[in-house]
Amino acid sequence: MKQLLLDLHPERPPTFDNFVPGANAELLATLNRLAEGAAPGCAQCLTSPPPPPVHLYLWGAPGSGRSHLLQATITRAQALGHPAITLAASELESAQLDTPAALIAIDDADRLAPQAQIALFNAFNRARPSGQTLLLAGPVAPLHLAVREDLRTRIGQSLIFEVRPLDDDTRAAILRSLATRRGLTLADEVVAFVLNHGHRDLPGMVATFEALDAASLEYKRPITLPLVRELMQQGLQL
Repeated sequence: MKQLLLDLHPERPPTFDNFVPGANAELLATLNRLAEGAAPGCAQCLTSPPPPPVHLYLWGAPGSGRSHLLQATITRAQALGHPAITLAASELESAQLDTPAALIAIDDADRLAPQAQIALFNAFNRARPSGQTLLLAGPVAPLHLAVREDLRTRIGQSLIFEVRPLDDDTRAAILRSLATRRGLTLADEVVAFVLNHGHRDLPGMVATFEALDAASLEYKRPITLPLVRELMQQGLQL
């Protein structure tokens, strides 16, 4: 078998369209409304005066999709012409939080430095007069965030969602759907092997499938378990 340059395609930009909701349909609908300029949970607010800002906090394990959803929300809001920015928790400063009437997304709330925690606490306090909405995310529920108590209280008063990971049945269905769109069939043993040994997050699964599809075309062989094992010996990391 000749050596194959395994080209893992770069991840597509995060959008709502390329996020698989799974058990997160309510969360996705809420973020859509937020991006469109409506208050979360307020279906009528697009045509009536908006209430005070309602902040959101998303939490979920790595690979659950929380970072994807934050960026997708900001991208959608910007496309609609709303002021929306993403700030890095590790580099957060007070001046970055001054944009009026903005939707401000901050991921990795567990990585906020002491001064950044003060800046975010102050942002909560002035969000209403400045018309800002804060969209935060972290790996754990607010109660378990290692931040100042006053900031943890503010975050805990937000609308809170746990981003629920995809279950294995949904992951398997996604893999089979990807194959069907290419006119391919994945045997059950291949799907089980990829799920047991590969990425659990959606972008990683898609990248794995793209690599397997490229190898199948290159070698003119179907995607079988022997092919997957041979590719792994060449350096493919599922």
